[in-house]
Amino acid sequence: MPVAIGLIDANNFYASSEKVFDPKLSGRPVVVLSNNDGCVVARSAEAKQIGIGMGAPVFEVRSLIERYGVEVLSSNYSLYADMSWRFQTVLEDFSPDIEHYSIDEVFMKMPLSSGRTLVETGREMRRAVGALTGIPVSVGFAETKTLAKVAIEHAKKSRKAGGVVDLVRSPYTDVALERLPVADVWGVGFRYAGMLEKQGIRTALDLKHADDNWVRKKMTVVGLRTVFELRGIQCIPFEPTPTPKTKQMLCVSRSFGARTGSLGEIRAAVAFFTAKAAEKLRRNGLVAGRLTVFVATDRFKDDPQYSGSHTVSVAPKSASTIELMELAQRALENAHRHGFLIRKAGVMLGDLELAGKAGGRLWEQERYELHCRLMLAVDELNEKYGDGCIRYGVFPDAGVWRTKFEMRSPSYTTDWSQIMTAH
Repeated sequence: MPVAIGLIDANNFYASSEKVFDPKLSGRPVVVLSNNDGCVVARSAEAKQIGIGMGAPVFEVRSLIERYGVEVLSSNYSLYADMSWRFQTVLEDFSPDIEHYSIDEVFMKMPLSSGRTLVETGREMRRAVGALTGIPVSVGFAETKTLAKVAIEHAKKSRKAGGVVDLVRSPYTDVALERLPVADVWGVGFRYAGMLEKQGIRTALDLKHADDNWVRKKMTVVGLRTVFELRGIQCIPFEPTPTPKTKQMLCVSRSFGARTGSLGEIRAAVAFFTAKAAEKLRRNGLVAGRLTVFVATDRFKDDPQYSGSHTVSVAPKSASTIELMELAQRALENAHRHGFLIRKAGVMLGDLELAGKAGGRLWEQERYELHCRLMLAVDELNEKYGDGCIRYGVFPDAGVWRTKFEMRSPSYTTDWSQIMTAH
């Protein structure tokens, strides 16, 4: 059955999440700051309109903030992660083939013969997500991921589109490409954009018709893939996200805010992902028999490329964070290679089984049961007092890595002590 690639993008996600729980922010410019409250990392539509730039240091836009009464907030990652899970869970009702690409973006495979048009489906997605989470989203459909990104750009900017654009077999695809600056094409980046513009390639349509050999020479095979994708030829694979529902695999991964070559930072990230994955195991009453750690560079950067993974057996099967974390660090030693800037890492747990069916242990059964009781106590405390209330020692030391969140909103959805009160 022919399928389309759908992309659902939460509009101004951080700011929108804040507005869901604070009605006084409606219609006001809102900015969210980076760790240590140094730079602007997210803006509401109103903040964009008054000229506050992405990544701008706070001191540079202080006059705009004061002149327009901008609401300034520290990043509230626990809130954003929970709202991300909520809106992406709603979308799972529309397709079993879903890729959680980032905290505010989801790729989906959509059948083309479902009895209704993709535009109708997209509008229903917007209604469902809006009604159940309060988050506004835009929806784009196309034959490839890169074209779906093009569709999203126009879905956000065109009032006529109503937040949904379908470019599948559309006679308007080239029109959309012609209106999109080459700098805004997914995967082009700032450095390539300047070079392309000097060569007269100023729009996505120009890039689509560029010579293949020239593109490969100037932008490597990564750039050539982008060109093929603009032509409707799939080159960037769809990577469905495994979920516990499949009883086969569970994955926790993340793209880093910046590339890093520090093994210490990668170790800390893998430890965090392992703890989250183990928590999901216990929440679903599962144990894992296989653990994989993977790392990857940024395929959109013209850097030395590397992706590596290593799998270890978990025997006996376990849901203990302590046991899984030890195995994950061992797997990372084999997956990691020095000399590369890593952009993404993750932990996958496989060979899942219900804990009650996994059987006991010949040795150290008492020790494992103690682990389980300890893990459940940690889960309960984190649920009651907020995520991260109890942390594992392998995480970065809070005294060294502590960041400022002096203007952070409450953790409305993840901390019982901060839940909203209705009067």
